[in-house]
Amino acid sequence: MTIAPDLRAPRRGPDSPRRPRVHRAWWVALAGFVSMVGAAGFRSVPGVLIDPLHTEFGWSHGTIGVAVSINLVLFGLFSPFAAALMDRFGIRPVLAVALPLLSTGSGLTVLMTQVWQLWLLWGVVVGVGAGSISMAFMATLVTRWFVARRGLVSGVLTAAGATGQLIFLPAVAWLATHHGWRTPAILVSVSAMAVLPLVLLVVRDHPHDVGLEAYGADAEHPTTAPVERTGNAAALALTSLREAARSRTFWLFAGGFAICGASTNGLVGTHFVPAAHDHGMPLTAAASLLAVIGLVDIVGTIGSGYLTDKVDPRILLAVYYTLRGLSLMALPALFGPDVHPSMWAFIIFYGLDWVATVPPTVALCQQHFGERAPMVFGWVFASHQVGAAVAATGAGLIRDTQGSYTYAWLTAGALCLGATVLSLMVPRVPRCSR
Repeated sequence: MTIAPDLRAPRRGPDSPRRPRVHRAWWVALAGFVSMVGAAGFRSVPGVLIDPLHTEFGWSHGTIGVAVSINLVLFGLFSPFAAALMDRFGIRPVLAVALPLLSTGSGLTVLMTQVWQLWLLWGVVVGVGAGSISMAFMATLVTRWFVARRGLVSGVLTAAGATGQLIFLPAVAWLATHHGWRTPAILVSVSAMAVLPLVLLVVRDHPHDVGLEAYGADAEHPTTAPVERTGNAAALALTSLREAARSRTFWLFAGGFAICGASTNGLVGTHFVPAAHDHGMPLTAAASLLAVIGLVDIVGTIGSGYLTDKVDPRILLAVYYTLRGLSLMALPALFGPDVHPSMWAFIIFYGLDWVATVPPTVALCQQHFGERAPMVFGWVFASHQVGAAVAATGAGLIRDTQGSYTYAWLTAGALCLGATVLSLMVPRVPRCSR
């Protein structure tokens, strides 16, 4: 069986060393995918553990939601600084610190007895660790290692979060129900550390480090040469923000992605399980539905990446936000003790759209900001997580004061329709022939 030509390493002369038939970029992307699955593991846990933590410690939904909000904010806000650190020191060193940090934060939660410990470990430590292996990491990897198929690879790597959700959610729900919430926290801690050897063996910072060009590079679309950075990484990240903030386009990206975060991680990812439980649905059944969203999202996000290489990303974003908004407005009428066909329709429909917005947003950042795109996208992603944090706390407070999540779903749906307008306002850039 032959391998498709576009997967092969660049052709060399007869006297040059033999190169593997599969380009190294694909192996780096695979290691990145596995790393993002590990980082997503603990990010999938909060929504499942809200009720067990409430039962054991008596903390309110709003109090636990604060911990989730801290996690979400740092998950986003640290992302551009992680991109700057990768630009300054390399991808592999940053991952080599982030994975043990993620493991430590999740593992130590089994010892907590006070709410400040929940905020520190679940919020700060895990937020920084996961933020180092978030979407800015994906944008950095794709920008350095790929010239062709960037949209597709962005979609596949984005799907890693959904895959992590798919893997961990049913296991976390089952373990929390039968063995208490501490067991899944340990599971996530061990899983994060298990990824570290793969990162150290496979990941390299730039194709030139191993004598290669980026995948798809040619005379017309060359590999971006590595630039030796000096100075403070934090200053570099802040400089990229200051320069991007002068552009109206940046704020359109940031506003739309803030709504994206509010309507996914902040609301559905955090509160879908307790909302379904409010209507009599068993915890494991609700968690399984959320996991199915993750499964369907793998298809939706990879498909979105494929379409991003072929269709105007602004149009894709407008379609995605419109469909998401309408589905969220319909959700309150679908909850019940049993899973009816209408709920399955929502799960599949919403799952296809879950993070399908990421590949077109990454593509637009690359079109408008060039080599600064990874750090700029890091700041755009930070706005995503700020929106998620507001929704995580706000939806918890709505539940505590109103007794239900209905207004949270309706508000998120209306905001998504606003994101449609923001997407269509982004200036159009002529697409590269590639």
